Amino acid sequence: MKLFARRYKHEKKTVKGTLKNALEGINYTYNSEINLRLHFLAAVVVFVVCFILGVSIIEWAICILLIGLVIALELINTVVEVVVDLVQPKYDPLAKIAKDTASGAVLVMAITAAIIGLIILLPKALVFIGLI
Repeated sequence: MKLFARRYKHEKKTVKGTLKNALEGINYTYNSEINLRLHFLAAVVVFVVCFILGVSIIEWAICILLIGLVIALELINTVVEVVVDLVQPKYDPLAKIAKDTASGAVLVMAITAAIIGLIILLPKALVFIGLI
């Protein structure tokens, strides 16, 4: 960590610079990981469905929080994959475990988000289409 700090010591951190770096990280992951693009697509679908069904402000907040958690975990998963590849470019069973476990965390959160989303949206959708 000290080596990294010394290397970039001359660069003064600014809010604009850190925001630019964060957006570059999101852009990198969006362009390199199909799963993040799928999560963004799912988010758009959820936003449209929430708007159509007229969910409450609390339900909106829950859906937005879940979307944010899934996307944030996908970004962290990319960090794990890139760092593991950086420190261990050759196949290693421990590197595979690290990458698979990070990916599993995203899967668990995505499934959790989907279940909570269904709990919130399914009853409203059934009423909307007249089945209840």
